[in-house]
Amino acid sequence: MTVKTTVQDLQQEIADLEARLRDARSRLALASASPPDGGDSSYLPLPKDTIPLVPTHALLLLSDSALPLGSFAYSSGLESYLAHNKPLPRSVTSIVSFHRFLKLSIASMASTSIPYVLAGYWCPADLETLDNDLDASTPCIVAQRASLAQGRALLGVWERAFRGTYAASPFLAGSAAAKAVKMIESFSDALKSCLDTVDELGPKGHFAPLWGVVCLAMGMDARQTAYVFMLNHAKAVLSAAVRASVMGPYQAQNVLASRSLQAMITQRIDREWDTPVEDAGQIVPPLDLWVGRHELLYSRIFNS
Repeated sequence: MTVKTTVQDLQQEIADLEARLRDARSRLALASASPPDGGDSSYLPLPKDTIPLVPTHALLLLSDSALPLGSFAYSSGLESYLAHNKPLPRSVTSIVSFHRFLKLSIASMASTSIPYVLAGYWCPADLETLDNDLDASTPCIVAQRASLAQGRALLGVWERAFRGTYAASPFLAGSAAAKAVKMIESFSDALKSCLDTVDELGPKGHFAPLWGVVCLAMGMDARQTAYVFMLNHAKAVLSAAVRASVMGPYQAQNVLASRSLQAMITQRIDREWDTPVEDAGQIVPPLDLWVGRHELLYSRIFNS
């Protein structure tokens, strides 16, 4: 076992222990409105007007299709793929072609983004460095714009919707989450400063590392963080397929519910679980071509 794997395992164990501590404190708050006789003051119950935070609630919030991240505006290269790849054999239907694209898209997203998602989760203090590295290692300008748009939208959702609950009660989420909250605030301030001064060397706001830090701040574990990230990507691609008339909404839901999609996501996460950000990169080169040529299409229904 490598040193890196040992550190990650310890970080995951700490996150699990903190989750158990939150659960114990929540049950204590519900069971008693005052500390036990002779009890340690460090185990005081939560205030009466404080509702214990439930990690599952954060998971449902971040996996909601109504989360205003703007992913619905992008096809992740699907529209360009459909325009550039007309199936030659008549036996190859658009559905078969789409499933090929979905498999490649999930593989590409996992190899390029999951290492940054997990690095942001495990090391929130490195958020600005991770953001800079991802910006430098994303050669496709269309993919870069989509990542920035969604990352900055996530920051906006945090500040306008989530911060009031998760930043106001750091003792409910544990020390790691409290540290993540501070890093988000610091990164947001730096990003706004750079946007005001047009500083090309400052933080950009890429989606993947920000997702990892925000999920940590909201009390999710590392596995949930990676899985919801990938599931949201699959949902965005399937939503684009429905709007592009590749399939109907029931077919799309059938794909989302399928065991094959679950296995595909899980296998890709497992494959990239120990991948350092230095080794993250595109393993499906044609996908960068499809995404990059999207803005050259004569007509399109998605943003570039």
